[in-house]
Amino acid sequence: MDELYFRTSDLSVGYNGKSLIHDINFEIRRGEIVTLIGPNGSGKSTILKSITRQLKLIGGKVWVRDEELEKLDYKTLATRMAVVLTERMKPELMTCRDVVSTGRYPYTGRLGLLTAEDEDKVTAAMERVHALELADRDFDAISDGQRQRVLLARAICQEPEIIVLDEPTSYLDIRHKLELLSILRSMTKEKGITVIMSLHEIDLAQKISDKIVCVKGETISRFGSPAEVFSPQVVRDLYELEQGSFDVDFGSIELPRPAGEPRVMVLSNGGRGIGAYRQLQKADVPFSAGILYTNDMDYAVARHLAAEIIEAAPFRPLSDDALSRAEKSMDRCEAVVDAGMDVAEGNAPLARLLEKAKNERKLCTVGEYLQRIGK
Repeated sequence: MDELYFRTSDLSVGYNGKSLIHDINFEIRRGEIVTLIGPNGSGKSTILKSITRQLKLIGGKVWVRDEELEKLDYKTLATRMAVVLTERMKPELMTCRDVVSTGRYPYTGRLGLLTAEDEDKVTAAMERVHALELADRDFDAISDGQRQRVLLARAICQEPEIIVLDEPTSYLDIRHKLELLSILRSMTKEKGITVIMSLHEIDLAQKISDKIVCVKGETISRFGSPAEVFSPQVVRDLYELEQGSFDVDFGSIELPRPAGEPRVMVLSNGGRGIGAYRQLQKADVPFSAGILYTNDMDYAVARHLAAEIIEAAPFRPLSDDALSRAEKSMDRCEAVVDAGMDVAEGNAPLARLLEKAKNERKLCTVGEYLQRIGK
């Protein structure tokens, strides 16, 4: 779906006539998911409220299709755009079904009476977000996570061309986070609905988004595809990370590596060392890892957690230099953890490392080592 649907032109947003973020320019094609990321207080919600006319624009323009947002009457806007913001709704004496039903009001007459077709659409929307069992519950008496599902059902029921959501996953457990994002993704693909939202979980933003808007300071710092935006340095600068890191390959946040010289060497490959790395990290034990090919899963995690890595180029026999560096690292360590390795013709020297550790009585499991040091 290549149709250009939504765009901003030199947009400025803020409060009480004062611009907080300016020069906001981005374009969204129909059926895309665009996610705003950035630190708390950076202005993500302010941008979303401005492009949904919850706040008056300070400057610039917003275009929906080829029409200027501020020139659309509210009924027309309601048939084009549905909004799910973080502010708590406080409807009095309304069931969850009543709340979802309000999504049909742009299509009803002055009395707001729903037809049988409208009622069917309300039911279908609640079924889609697995909220039908909440239909007769008091909206004020359900959990925050259940509220999010009901409000999404209301947005779906509105049959919009675009849905704007502010931190829709904030109160959801992992099951319902995945369900909600899967629903949004299927709606973009099946119905061409455009989604603009903010997320705190940058790992989810990386996985679901077609475009990313980085919000920091007085301007948009970056806009592009996840591949263009996500890099360890961009994430570090955006959130001013001083501890830990973001793994672009796995889409995960890693806590800081233990400080100090390696006390343990971990021998592994094929992803078998990751569990040992995390156990040592939790116990605050610095470790070395190797010999690891740079395309190994263990290497991808070790580069964030290990104090030292002995690495090797893939698809080549292990060099004498790599083996020498590994033996020196082993000599400096008080123990060697065998986390599991496949040894074949190309990496046959690894067997020497295992034999050396065994002969020096350093070889153990990670559990045995942690028990030995009382952790």
